Amino acid sequence: MKLFDVYPINPINIVKGVGSLVYDDKGQEYLDLYGGHAVISIGHTHPHYVKRLEDQLHKIGFYSNSIEIPLQAQLAEKLGKVSGKEDYQLFLCNSGAEANENAMKLASFYNGKKKVICFTGAFHGRTSLAVAVTDNPKIVPPVNESDNVVRLPWKDEAALEQAFAEHEISSVIIEGIQGVGGIQVAPESFLQKIRTLCDEHNAVFIADSIQCGYGRSGKFYSHDYAGVDADIYTMAKGIGNGFPIGAISISPKIQPAYGMLGTTFGGNHLACAAALAVLEVMEEDKLIQNAAERGSYLIEELKKFDQINEVRGRGLMIGIDLPAELAHAKKDLLFKHHIFTGEAKPNVIRLLPALNLTKAHADQFLEAFSKVLRPL
Repeated sequence: MKLFDVYPINPINIVKGVGSLVYDDKGQEYLDLYGGHAVISIGHTHPHYVKRLEDQLHKIGFYSNSIEIPLQAQLAEKLGKVSGKEDYQLFLCNSGAEANENAMKLASFYNGKKKVICFTGAFHGRTSLAVAVTDNPKIVPPVNESDNVVRLPWKDEAALEQAFAEHEISSVIIEGIQGVGGIQVAPESFLQKIRTLCDEHNAVFIADSIQCGYGRSGKFYSHDYAGVDADIYTMAKGIGNGFPIGAISISPKIQPAYGMLGTTFGGNHLACAAALAVLEVMEEDKLIQNAAERGSYLIEELKKFDQINEVRGRGLMIGIDLPAELAHAKKDLLFKHHIFTGEAKPNVIRLLPALNLTKAHADQFLEAFSKVLRPL
């Protein structure tokens, strides 16, 4: 049996990771400024994280949600405290797509409506409704096309108001900072407008925080910059530092009922141990503050390169928009300077490092980047 050919693969076999560094099977060291799509939040093989998982594995790794799992309640309490949403409710699942899927489903249960507003440039996942609200026709098969999706231009307030006037809107789903869309920051006024219209029309504001949440932006949720609360926050990626776990944080106005949501693996003992370890390290080491400080430093320094079209982002979610003639930059960073970065089409380099990135590693990247941009 062969693997199904899904992604273009770099010929690199990573076998070890420590903090922001990873090593291939030949012993070559790489600086990891991508963290496997923003997943590595507290660094590779963090000692506290490893011990938490190892200790739990020696006790029990899994049992179903048909019994008490105190770790779930501990995680909910800790997440409420760190995120500042202590009166919210937590549902645990396994991935970002699953989180978004459950959020839109829950919204429709809540208000009995069907239409979901989403935006150009959005990426919300690859499952049924999550892929339908994702702005990439190439990955939406006919079976997932939906008349219930209302796609609007990014940050267009007039179009948003018109959509609410013309449709019975169940929910609005929006990334506080678009990741795949090229690190596009949602204007604070736009998020505030969504809040106002959702309140007026009994619609549910879903804050997709899968890539832009969990402290990455310098606040726990990037939507927090707008000074409004969403009704549902969706999370994954950084929540488990590599262990598969997703979650939705749900406003107290949405009441649960048996059968609304369900999961087999969601909230299992190992997943909760991983997520608790992440939050404990984030709190102890003040990683949200570090993300804000290191991110501001990187953005300020990157803006000094006049070859760059634009630098976008907040905290340690940074997009470097390059002209076409510098399309080689990401490849050069990887193969000439041994630095992992991400990309967004057509020519945006995405930086999504661990939240405990050091200034020394930030400077290492800036020095390598200056060499990549330097004329021959």
